[in-house]
Amino acid sequence: MSEDIQRKVQSELDNLKRVQKELQKTIQTRQQLDGQLNENEIVKQELDLLPSDGKVYKSVGPVLIKTELVEAKQNVRKRIDYITKEMKRIDDAISSLDRKQENHRDALQKLQHQFQQAQLKAALHA
Repeated sequence: MSEDIQRKVQSELDNLKRVQKELQKTIQTRQQLDGQLNENEIVKQELDLLPSDGKVYKSVGPVLIKTELVEAKQNVRKRIDYITKEMKRIDDAISSLDRKQENHRDALQKLQHQFQQAQLKAALHA
C-alpha cells in the first residue's frame, strides 16, 4: 500500500517539477517580450518627435538604408501590436501553468496525507 503511494508521490513530484520548469521558461519569455515592448515604445516616441520631413534610417546588416517616416512608424506600430498579442498569449500560458502547479501541489498534499494514514494504520496493526 505505502509503496503504491510512494510511486504516486514521486510521479506527482516529477510532474510538478516539469510544470515549474516550463513556468520558469515562460516567465523568461514574458520578460524578453516586455523588454522588446519597452524598446519599441521608446522608438515610437522618438519617431513621433520627428518632423514629417525627418530622415529615418533602418539598419540592414552592416548598412543603413533610408526609410520613409510613415513606413517606419507603421513598422513600429505593427511590432508593438505583435508583441502585445504575444504577451497576452504568454500571460494566458502563465495562468494555466500556475493552475497546473497548484493542482499538483494539492495532489501531493493529499498523497502525503494518505501516506501518513497508511503508516499510522501499519503502526497500529504491528
